[in-house]
Amino acid sequence: MRLPIQRVLKNGIAVEVDEMRSDEQEPVRSLLNQIVLAGITYPQSQPLSELEFAAYWLSRDAFVVRRAGASSTNPSHDTPKPSPPEVLGAFYLKPNFPGRSGHICNAGFIVQPTMQGLGLGRLMAEAMLAIAPTQGYTAVMFNLVFATNTPSLNLWKSLGFSTIGRIPKAAHLATGETVDAIMLYYAFDDLA
Repeated sequence: MRLPIQRVLKNGIAVEVDEMRSDEQEPVRSLLNQIVLAGITYPQSQPLSELEFAAYWLSRDAFVVRRAGASSTNPSHDTPKPSPPEVLGAFYLKPNFPGRSGHICNAGFIVQPTMQGLGLGRLMAEAMLAIAPTQGYTAVMFNLVFATNTPSLNLWKSLGFSTIGRIPKAAHLATGETVDAIMLYYAFDDLA
């Protein structure tokens, strides 16, 4: 799998999926914390500190979607000046289990609220499915996709994921609603 992966979104913006750079870590943490505080798709109930974010998101492989050709510096005639990177979406990829079951991976995805519905989720999902086997993973398992997260569930179903379980009352959303979580599975060797 060769990175970056470049695509054009439904709104005509050219983007690329690439490995996360160090200057993109804080924007990704900020986006994740925004999503955590919304309280409808992630299990965390409080924003993650830098250390908590590093342990959760950066423990293995981390990727971002940024505008294609975006640089972390602004070109000028004199000295490049740093500018904050624009992270449109991000995902991590890591083992779901340790040791003997480390060949089954897990991934988490976030998209800027203003960029939802433009194909970023599908782009990141397809990138993850292309990258994971090159990292030695033979399957992907999602432990907690909230039953109310219909866009995510529809995406994974359209990509061939199987529902392997349901956890009753797995999450207390910020709305006060208690919802089930769906467990999903995708085996790469089933593609043969």
